[in-house]
Amino acid sequence: MPRIPIIRFSLFVLLLTSAPVVYSQQSSAPTAREKTRDRLAQLLQRVGPEVKASFRQSEKQPFNFVGIMKDGLTFCDNLEIVVGVTDNATIGFRIFPHYRNSYINVDKARDGQALMRQLLRLSDKNFLYWGADESGDIFTGYTFTLESGFPDEAIRVVLFSIANTDKFVGDMRQAIN
Repeated sequence: MPRIPIIRFSLFVLLLTSAPVVYSQQSSAPTAREKTRDRLAQLLQRVGPEVKASFRQSEKQPFNFVGIMKDGLTFCDNLEIVVGVTDNATIGFRIFPHYRNSYINVDKARDGQALMRQLLRLSDKNFLYWGADESGDIFTGYTFTLESGFPDEAIRVVLFSIANTDKFVGDMRQAIN
């Protein structure tokens, strides 16, 4: 008789030690970044047609959206708009002008130094700032922090300001060509 309780106890211990640990399971609730991405997607789908840009979610980076603006441009072939939601609560815009079927690259410009000086001056005077990425392709951009919530109206303002990039590229032609 004394063996039966020991066997039952041993079986109970065996069951406890082989049971999965449930305290480490991840929640299926969307993260703040995912909620921001979803809200941004809705806004871009709503406002995109108003600014004559079509947006889609990037296949390579699910927290980025890519849009193309073609209509109403005089100097640019198109404006490639990349909007990303970062993991540190920001939304970043990077608008890459395409000129003569290519990105505008500082290293390939006729006068790269003059182009960079012009970009610095434009960053001081424009709503959107200017820069160059790691490959030397120039862009204009804007970054939002989400400390005060989702900035619906401010994002609309940026989207409507993107088309102005075209006239500034027109001013850069002398340094580019």
